[in-house]
Amino acid sequence: MIAAALLVVVQASAGLVGGATQETFLRSKEDTIPVVSLAEALESAAHVDPNYVAALRQVGDAAWVRRSAWSAFLLPSVNFQWSLSQFSPEQFNVGTNATTDRLTTFSLSGSYDVFRGGAKFHELAGAGAAVDGAAAGELQACYQTALATESDFYDVIAQRQLLTVSEERVRRATEQLSVARARVLSGAAVQTDSLQLLLELTRAQVDELVQGSALTIARLQLGRRIGRDGPVDAAQPVDDQFQELPLSLASAVAEATRTSPGLLVARAQQRLAETAFKVERASYLPRLSLFGVWQGFDEDLIPDATNRTVVGASLSFPLFDGGAREIRVFRAGTARRVADAAAADAQRAAARNVTEAYETHTTARAASDLAERAVSVARENLRVQTERYTGGATTIIDLIIAQVDLAEAEVGLVQARFATRLALAGIEAILGRRLF
Repeated sequence: MIAAALLVVVQASAGLVGGATQETFLRSKEDTIPVVSLAEALESAAHVDPNYVAALRQVGDAAWVRRSAWSAFLLPSVNFQWSLSQFSPEQFNVGTNATTDRLTTFSLSGSYDVFRGGAKFHELAGAGAAVDGAAAGELQACYQTALATESDFYDVIAQRQLLTVSEERVRRATEQLSVARARVLSGAAVQTDSLQLLLELTRAQVDELVQGSALTIARLQLGRRIGRDGPVDAAQPVDDQFQELPLSLASAVAEATRTSPGLLVARAQQRLAETAFKVERASYLPRLSLFGVWQGFDEDLIPDATNRTVVGASLSFPLFDGGAREIRVFRAGTARRVADAAAADAQRAAARNVTEAYETHTTARAASDLAERAVSVARENLRVQTERYTGGATTIIDLIIAQVDLAEAEVGLVQARFATRLALAGIEAILGRRLF
């Protein structure tokens, strides 16, 4: 039985040599993976993120809408028309006062709305609200892109650190297996000690494979996020994210409920809905317009035989259109109420979300400090348990428990650091500005 157990251990040791060779190959392969800093990742992601690109285009679209509103407010609409007609048989030509087989006409017309019940002013206000909303939407999309990019960036760092934890677990299990083998051969321990450590080594190797796969996927996701074909590694950033936040919770809530990009978008939509309602309501008032037309008739390509000019004014007063106007006003009023409710909810959501992100950062930062202490304690405990086991003062179970405790403490530290970084990015996305 002892010989069989030792044979299994020897085979496992041989497998470790092969695993080390494979690890060397993987390390050399990782050297070819491009590495980006956080600033580079953020800059690249801004150019390829579909939501941010769409938000940028919305800003340009809203700017053109405002230009159109100002043009309609200040300038008349002008239309040019030229036509050439061929007749068979000949017909009377009003330009030449004779019968011809061809007629050319030229027309230049213009009109200007002097009064539309105030709708022109409301359209200007609505265009301004659309521009403000598009600008806020662009800022919101920018920080949402930054949040997603930082999440992928820090995930690569976390998975890389977790892989290091798994590798250290394999290394410790290998060393302890060598110690157990020596004790079994000397008769100081039973063969189950080697088998227990071999089981721990196997579990550690499986965890190493899982973490290696997770790191590969995380690198591919980061590459996708920044527009690269293939995996991309993340450079280790300076841990300034673990500093205390430069503002209090009350200040963060006050700022979020005043200038949060998401809230600004909702308020711009509220203003836009208000102006749309006023535009529809203005249809109950009369409409006064000025118009002018200059026309030319001839049989030549440039008609100048006869010219006519018409100028005038028109007043229209829609009295009843079958209820269609009332339907439009009612729907605009409904949209206004919905926008009011959405803006109020966005303000409450901003306060709630920034509080959650702030508390998450505070908790994760404290948990990171505690996790560092836990790693130190677990490392010292493993050292003591290793010495005691070597001296025969404790069992193999206590040694394995100490090793697992250290691995779990190291995993907890990595997760706490990841949560701290991500919580800071969440606060910045809500506030719409960098804190450090």
